[in-house]
Amino acid sequence: MACSPDAVVSPSSAFLRSGSVYEPLKSINLPRPDNETLWDKLDHYYRIVKSTLLLYQSPTTGLFPTKTCGGDQKAKIQDSLYCAAGAWALALAYRRIDDDKGRTHELEHSAIKCMRGILYCYMRQADKVQQFKQDPRPTTCLHSVFNVHTGDELLSYEEYGHLQINAVSLYLLYLVEMISSGLQIIYNTDEVSFIQNLVFCVERVYRVPDFGVWERGSKYNNGSTELHSSSVGLAKAALEAINGFNLFGNQGCSWSVIFVDLDAHNRNRQTLCSLLPRESRSHNTDAALLPCISYPAFALDDEVLFSQTLDKVVRKLKGKYGFKRFLRDGYRTSLEDPNRCYYKPAEIKLFDGIECEFPIFFLYMMIDGVFRGNPKQVQEYQDLLTPVLHHTTEGYPVVPKYYYVPADFVEYEKNNPGSQKRFPSNCGRDGKLFLWGQALYIIAKLLADELISPKDIDPVQRYVPLKDQRNVSMRFSNQKYFLTTSFVQIIDTRK
Repeated sequence: MACSPDAVVSPSSAFLRSGSVYEPLKSINLPRPDNETLWDKLDHYYRIVKSTLLLYQSPTTGLFPTKTCGGDQKAKIQDSLYCAAGAWALALAYRRIDDDKGRTHELEHSAIKCMRGILYCYMRQADKVQQFKQDPRPTTCLHSVFNVHTGDELLSYEEYGHLQINAVSLYLLYLVEMISSGLQIIYNTDEVSFIQNLVFCVERVYRVPDFGVWERGSKYNNGSTELHSSSVGLAKAALEAINGFNLFGNQGCSWSVIFVDLDAHNRNRQTLCSLLPRESRSHNTDAALLPCISYPAFALDDEVLFSQTLDKVVRKLKGKYGFKRFLRDGYRTSLEDPNRCYYKPAEIKLFDGIECEFPIFFLYMMIDGVFRGNPKQVQEYQDLLTPVLHHTTEGYPVVPKYYYVPADFVEYEKNNPGSQKRFPSNCGRDGKLFLWGQALYIIAKLLADELISPKDIDPVQRYVPLKDQRNVSMRFSNQKYFLTTSFVQIIDTRK
């Protein structure tokens, strides 16, 4: 029987997982009782993760798409890393339950599949790693965007700013964190050697301008690169975490250990301290500094510099609906021309006062409050987050990507900042989800509800102040000799 045109399935929807009779029934926005058991609490978050994260994971590469609707095939490394971290965080919570019905295994291996999918994409570009080590330029770097289902390269260097060392650094950081928690991600010596080469690339961040977290380089969005504090900070954190680390975990030996050039690390540290509290030459401050100075990187050792940087970000960028990415950011504003890749000279002045606000940074501040033992900060940003959340038809919370000022209200907003209502992006409706925000929501809520602890999500203890950290050497094998049988010797002294 012939199919009607309406029955044709799009390539992207063909990969969506259908529901299983073994999966829990969906609750439609039902109120949660006050006396929930640990299983009930975790089951609630499991349903959210299954419906808003794992549903969209590629069954072939394990990557997560940037957009969850239409025929978009792009997967960004940074977004996929946070999605893997969200699944891993819930798996850590399920470890507290004896009979987890296989959910710990499922969630852990969803994270492993994503991490290995990224490694697969990277290793297919091994020649670029060698080129970048010899000549670090925007046209010799690893790509930051891949095909979500095949892992193929997408977008040329002319079409997209692939030089984002922060993405490579974040991968190395989460690799160390997940392996420290007991996951097995690296399998053989070829992969160990490749990770060591990635470390060699990251070591030179202090002198390699890149396009930064927002993929635009300079604040003026003219195609030029800059040295970003957020990139240098993530690189510093990754180098500190992976130095002397055994990629095979407790099963490793001396040749599966990663080494870092300490001189290069010191140059990154000095460069970071000299750049902060600014983000770059053109960025006075930037919300991208939050994941650099707080979770997941915790790149700063100087408490005074941390306070200066955080206060500046909050003072200049915080809004009712979220944080601005940076001042005069034209991304997705009503006045931005979507048909042009770059801005005209002085065009950024048009966006002054109407920058989009991103609720995801409320989540970063919630997580920061948990790690620093500040329940007042956690509650403050949880109260700010609640009104800007949306819900799916099944009742699951959705974090919109951004809130914008409609074109009709731009002049009123400019004349009286904060006076106009902002409207959410189309994320959260008809399956259009911002997966980075969804993953961070899971991590923030698990921490706020005390279902996981800071030590669980940061087993290498990046959050512990430098003066309180224990100096644990991991340069050699983590293998230890364990007695499998205990012997008790009884000596008869009655002689």
